[in-house]
Amino acid sequence: MDGTSKDNPTPVGTFDSAEMGALAHLYRGEVYRSTLWRTRLDQTTNWAVVTTGLALSLTFSGPDASPLPLILVGLLVIVFLLFEARRYRYFNVWRARCRLMETDMYGPMLRGEGVAMDGKWNSLLANDYASPRFHISYIRAVGRRLRKNYAYILAVQAVAYYGKLAIHPTAVSGWGEFLGRAAIGPIPGILVVLAGVVFHGTWIFIALYTLSIERRTRKGRKLIAIA
Repeated sequence: MDGTSKDNPTPVGTFDSAEMGALAHLYRGEVYRSTLWRTRLDQTTNWAVVTTGLALSLTFSGPDASPLPLILVGLLVIVFLLFEARRYRYFNVWRARCRLMETDMYGPMLRGEGVAMDGKWNSLLANDYASPRFHISYIRAVGRRLRKNYAYILAVQAVAYYGKLAIHPTAVSGWGEFLGRAAIGPIPGILVVLAGVVFHGTWIFIALYTLSIERRTRKGRKLIAIA
């Protein structure tokens, strides 16, 4: 070891060629796992898009077609969202490790500064391997996937459902007719519409609530970095 820093008693040194080779293979493995889980995320999004498209086709296939497929696909999209949020938590582990090595290992190497064992990034990475954990909560993962992908899918579903009730096959003449079209069997139309408002209001709230958490987290990190 070359020495120690004043603020960190951890010995500071450099990696030898064999250790750098091992780190390169480690980075390649983490990139592979990150790519694999990224593909799994895309799969659930594709399922949501395909099922939504199928529901649109069924709902607007004829003048007597029921809007029920759009309601069911909204619930199915939420199921896909929950699956994808769980997968995203795993993806985020590999992504964070790759990013740490890119910024603190390959970045200094490309700048000609060498790669130091300063007890910071390497200890952080070592601890993550020794005690692996998710870096993001489940609700934050749901919010991220909502804002990135699923908000648009659910918005299309909501607009299509409103359009089906309001203008297909003909424009409604009043609120009573609109509610009559929204009725599902013995369930009154007003209850169906209110359930839809609650349904979409919930995911909008989750998206905005988790966004505020993300902003507070980033602000806290900046303050720590400044301090």
